[in-house]
Amino acid sequence: MRSNGALAAVGRCQLAGLLAVAVSAVGSLVVLALLLLPVGAGFRLLVFAATALRTLSERSRERAARWTGTRISPPEPLADDPSWSRRRRAGAILADEGFWRDLAWAWLEPWAGGFLVAIPLMFLWYGAFGVLVQPFVWRYLGDGNWYAFVPVRSTPTMLAALALGVGFMAAGVLMAPRILRLHGRWTRLLLSARRRTELTRRIEHLTDTRAQVLDVQAAELRRIERDLHDGAQARLVSLGMILDSATRLLDSDPVAARRLLAEVGETSARALEDLRSLVHGIHPPILADRGLGDAVRSLALDSFLDVHVDVRLAGRLPAPVESAVYFAVSETLTNAAKHSGAREVGIILDHDGRTLRVSVTDDGHGGADPARGTGLRGLRHRLESFDGVLTLHSPPGGPTTATMEIPCVLSSPKTSSC
Repeated sequence: MRSNGALAAVGRCQLAGLLAVAVSAVGSLVVLALLLLPVGAGFRLLVFAATALRTLSERSRERAARWTGTRISPPEPLADDPSWSRRRRAGAILADEGFWRDLAWAWLEPWAGGFLVAIPLMFLWYGAFGVLVQPFVWRYLGDGNWYAFVPVRSTPTMLAALALGVGFMAAGVLMAPRILRLHGRWTRLLLSARRRTELTRRIEHLTDTRAQVLDVQAAELRRIERDLHDGAQARLVSLGMILDSATRLLDSDPVAARRLLAEVGETSARALEDLRSLVHGIHPPILADRGLGDAVRSLALDSFLDVHVDVRLAGRLPAPVESAVYFAVSETLTNAAKHSGAREVGIILDHDGRTLRVSVTDDGHGGADPARGTGLRGLRHRLESFDGVLTLHSPPGGPTTATMEIPCVLSSPKTSSC
């Protein structure tokens, strides 16, 4: 599996090197547009070239995240309104800080980034030359030739060159993943939005999240009030009326009074069950007593689907995080049962020291889309309260994988039974 990953990294380095050439070409087009601005011919060209450059930079950010897990904060979108004049559109682009960062990346990427990803490729192709060419050509070169530091003039030196070529190829393949990660960090250095922009977005995100949390809390309080009014409160009122009737019948009709008192026991039991259900909906006792792992296992046992749970947590998480993840997993299982046509579900809970990662995969027909329902949007809002993210991969035909990530720390030793 690791060798497949290394070979994939080699192919990605090759692709990154080719894309660096395209980036250089578009960067040159942007510079040409800037040079033509004084004569007026560059206004239309600048809009086209800057848009193309932004497209390339956005795809580079996406590739860095997909290939190496390096998340790069994007700049603000280019201010461009088709109703504006060419001069105004060009002026808005020139005033955009992200445009100048894109342009700097376009000029530096072919030299620094392209050279970086070329390192494992040079080792690989030079090694391939030693393996595939040297064994066959040294006899036809008179006094032979040199391969690296080996003079290839005889069969033993040819075998030494062959072994050295194998070593070069292995070195190129092995270093490719690390070089690719280094290239991802280099891309982040050039293309990441400025700290001020990130802080502004952070403030806006926290403001939106706080408003969402307040809305959720208000809705939850209304639900609790409604459940109390329609459930336990109604039963307790009924209980009082039955007791009053039984009290009046104690002397005149003891048999009827005993029937009413038996009904009191049944009503009180139902009221107690309503209160227990309400408490379970607020914060399940198993979650408080046993932790997230056993609480998710209880969800798996209650589901009619075949649910497999793999818990890799070495401790307890903060109580609010456990509660949010518990209800998020519960909602995901409900969606899988109602909409996906799944029969089996796999749940993995893992923590890497900084981030809790929960993966829920079902074997249903796929095609889940957060835009077509409120359930997945509600999950996303619930996680955003803790700076968490929900990633959904659900191609038509399945399978569907919902991955939830929340930055947090393990707060105490694990107390579950696993």
